[in-house]
Amino acid sequence: MNVAELVGRTLAGLGVGTAFGVVGSGNFEVTNALRAGGVRFVAARHEGGAASMADAYARMSGKVSVLSLHQGCGLTNAMTGITEAAKSRTPMIVVAADSASASVLSNFRVDQDGLATAVGAVPERVHSAASAVADTVRAFRTALQQRRTVVLNLPLDVQVQSAPEPPEPVPPIAGPAPMRPDIGAAADLADLLIAAERPVFIAGRGARGSREPVRELASRCGALLATSAVAHGLFHGDAFALGISGGFASPTAAELIVGADLVVGWGCALNMWTTRHGKLLSPHARLVQVDLEQSALGAHRPIDLGVVGDAGCTAEDVLSELGDHKAVGYRTEDVAARIAAGRWTDVEHDDLSRGGRIDPRTLSKLLDELLPVERIVSIDSGNFMGYPSAYLSVPDEQGFCFTQAFQSIGLGLGTAIGAALARPDRLPVLGTGDGGFHMALSELDTAVRLGLPLVVIVYNDAAYGAEIHHFGDADLTTVRFPDSDLAAIGRGFGADGVTVRSAEDLFAVREWLAGPRTAPLVIDAKIADDGGAWWLAEAFKH
Repeated sequence: MNVAELVGRTLAGLGVGTAFGVVGSGNFEVTNALRAGGVRFVAARHEGGAASMADAYARMSGKVSVLSLHQGCGLTNAMTGITEAAKSRTPMIVVAADSASASVLSNFRVDQDGLATAVGAVPERVHSAASAVADTVRAFRTALQQRRTVVLNLPLDVQVQSAPEPPEPVPPIAGPAPMRPDIGAAADLADLLIAAERPVFIAGRGARGSREPVRELASRCGALLATSAVAHGLFHGDAFALGISGGFASPTAAELIVGADLVVGWGCALNMWTTRHGKLLSPHARLVQVDLEQSALGAHRPIDLGVVGDAGCTAEDVLSELGDHKAVGYRTEDVAARIAAGRWTDVEHDDLSRGGRIDPRTLSKLLDELLPVERIVSIDSGNFMGYPSAYLSVPDEQGFCFTQAFQSIGLGLGTAIGAALARPDRLPVLGTGDGGFHMALSELDTAVRLGLPLVVIVYNDAAYGAEIHHFGDADLTTVRFPDSDLAAIGRGFGADGVTVRSAEDLFAVREWLAGPRTAPLVIDAKIADDGGAWWLAEAFKH
């Protein structure tokens, strides 16, 4: 056994989830060792797509994923997806071959440690045969316990070294330990909740998995529930859940959040997107943040109280501090009725469908009714993205994969594939623009090869829509394109493809849903000009 095999076997023994990548000479042996250890490997068509697959898989499965890459260009091809994962604190290990230390003139030579550091990932390295197991375990421990994306560099000269002896089984490594808050901080938060008349909770990425204690605390103190986009679905089904806060918030949700006299962010950055540049926060409201990282507290705006602690543990401790206290707060019958009647699917709109183009709101609303409830929705980036985010309901936070920490278009198709493999019990759905779809098109082959029943909704305006609306009357030649027949392109890859220009055309989607679903469905939706998506227009004002 050489070091490459040892590293692959060690990762398999540690219990990593699915591995993704593009195999070249530099990562051939380590990838086969992963496979021999029982790890599923999914071969992508491009390293960038593989990175997004690994990122989404880790987010939706709860397992540490693996991304396997060739040295140099394999790593640089994957850097945008790795950056998204690193900024999102995705527990993922990038096993990257690296040029030999003596090969200073190698075509593949780049500063791989420096690349990892530059985008917020953690650089690690397998240094020798003697340290290979320890180096690999350290990388895994960092990914799992610190929720970090780790780039584990595996130099070619080290890979071929003989392993000193067959490795012993590696003891199991526990996940991150829950962090309880300071008792005084929990008591201070309890006092603020007791004094509040209209509290609102906004749960973010850090509250995923803490639904019940946060929900119970909200019920006890009369708080309404909202989420950041990345935690969409966390409180699905609760009568006092407002949905997404921020640019995607419905008019009713926005009005109720603005009316709060206390806002508590649970594992939520309370950044410009979640608060509409602060417009959703009343100047008279007290503001609290609960987060595992002290550096996150008050990072985006001043707060009245910061609590360092796990969202679930903090909610439990605050519940204890409340004792027998129970308040109606914001949870009145009138508010419940307003929430029930004020979701995006209930908001009337002037239907712009005409001239062979369908209003994206009409399209999204009808698809929400058509598609099975048990779904997992992934979102690419672009002008269109508010429509599937706002209109397509999801059963819980594991039904929504939102890779927007780096705000790059083109990650959606890889994201949807990774999410689909993490949750094969749900119908995978992707919302993407034509620009992002074209960028990631090679991975449609991967989806077809895997036989995924993936519904790809392409909001096709034949342009980079965000720029069209941002620059207004300027010369927009550079961001407009000839209209493509994306349904035909999908069929060329072996997927099913339909073109939708009106509500009547959705019969083809209904027929596909009733069939065997053995191949992806590409919906080429020719959308009407929306004049600039409401959420993006607001963002561009700042």
